Amino acid sequence: MKKKDVLFLCQFFYPEYISSATLPYDTAMSLKESGYSVDVMCGYPKEYSLDNSVSLTEVHKGVNIKRLKYIQPKRSSSIGRIINYFSFTISVLLRFLKLKKYKSIIVYSNPPILPIVPAIASKLFKVKLVFVCYDVYPEIAEKTNVVNTKSLPSKLMRKVNKIVYKNLHTVVSLSNEMKKSLLQKRPDLEEKQVKVIPNWYADKGGLKNNPTLVNSKFEYLKDNFVVSYFGNMGTAQDLDTIVNAIRKLKNDNNIHFLFAGHGNKKELLTEIVYKEQIRNVTILDFLHNKEYQDALEISDCYIVSLAKGLTGLAVPSKTYSYMMAGKPIIAIIGKESDIARDLIDYNAGYALKPGEESNLVDAIMEMKGDVEKQKIMGDNCRQVFLKKYTKDICTKKYVKLMNEILGE
Repeated sequence: MKKKDVLFLCQFFYPEYISSATLPYDTAMSLKESGYSVDVMCGYPKEYSLDNSVSLTEVHKGVNIKRLKYIQPKRSSSIGRIINYFSFTISVLLRFLKLKKYKSIIVYSNPPILPIVPAIASKLFKVKLVFVCYDVYPEIAEKTNVVNTKSLPSKLMRKVNKIVYKNLHTVVSLSNEMKKSLLQKRPDLEEKQVKVIPNWYADKGGLKNNPTLVNSKFEYLKDNFVVSYFGNMGTAQDLDTIVNAIRKLKNDNNIHFLFAGHGNKKELLTEIVYKEQIRNVTILDFLHNKEYQDALEISDCYIVSLAKGLTGLAVPSKTYSYMMAGKPIIAIIGKESDIARDLIDYNAGYALKPGEESNLVDAIMEMKGDVEKQKIMGDNCRQVFLKKYTKDICTKKYVKLMNEILGE
């Protein structure tokens, strides 16, 4: 039996709109365009799709997509997420024998237990396993107090990790600080097995504030200094620092904070804004396509954050759409991170520690009062993006990786 080149194994994929779907999609398309035979086994879209009539099987631009039905309760609760994770993993396990048809499998760390299935296939069928680590489990869950280090889920994840890391060929780390963290925490891992390939965003040509922007959703913002936060508002994000800064600026009618996205902290943020009658904050649901581009364009700067202790365990992917837009970024993240280094080294924004709300206020006021500095930082941010984080640059690194793996 002649084996196909690559199987993508991921919970989310085309036509879903979150980064966990668009990034594997971009990678799959790039490998297909480079001449590889590519199949995808993914979950059936529900929560993150605008299309309500998606086929279970589809050939899309030469890529064979198999979508699996599984139990999908709301992921806002811990029980819901656990059911979601195990249900999808079991659906994949039921197709286990299909995995031997491939020379290599690219699997992602969400859901965190999924990689054990291709790890076993790697051992039994000599399939070369590439593990893309978006989040480092169980450490990230332990640091955010989602699970206790002695809990059953934590112990289970450590057993899963032992099997996965003993049977993988390569692990893709999203940043250099994540690579360092993985090498410290995974004794079975050798440095040569870890490749750093960051996430990316499609280049829309850069954005500048457009006073004639016509979008009824954002029209009221065009005379304000708009500070925006888009994407996940979940356990891994530091919203406390942002909220405390907002409290200090809530009486400034010329500053407006714009939030859009999802996550288990969104409801809490909405409640705080309502109870404390903070009028210079808008909270929206996830934005798509042109609406998201309009929101980027109406913004003057962006905030990205990670909760305390999570640097090296996750990388906020929204950063790259901010860089693409060519506006300054305020990153509440460990200063040893690649993102912080980029912002500091290229004078493209500010890098703060969690809890530094006074410095966050100072950064916002400094940019608001210095239009030239704001422009210089924004232009520098755009240059960082063009140099390091375009879709073409990053997906070519996956092509190079697969050339090395399948050419052995």
